[in-house]
Amino acid sequence: MNLIKVAAGSRPAAIAGVIANAVRRSGQANIRAIGAAAVNQAIKAVVVARKYLAEDGLDVVCIPSFVNLEIHGQERTAIQMVVERRFADQAAKRGRQQ
Repeated sequence: MNLIKVAAGSRPAAIAGVIANAVRRSGQANIRAIGAAAVNQAIKAVVVARKYLAEDGLDVVCIPSFVNLEIHGQERTAIQMVVERRFADQAAKRGRQQ
């Protein structure tokens, strides 16, 4: 699993390119961010990556979760997001639910 770590100072467009390439290559990207500012940058990157992928005819979903980590002997809670391709049957189900 390739993990994309996002920091508060990360540029969303650059991270979006990494996310889009991971989705194109393996069908999913795994993103991790700690702190409100980093999570904000990560979300913006997912939105931009979705636009990049839409230009290629691909759609994605984002599945967020909490993950507990130990960093320098301290327990921290991070937001982890799995961005993965949405296939035609998933998109059809989404259309029926709206």
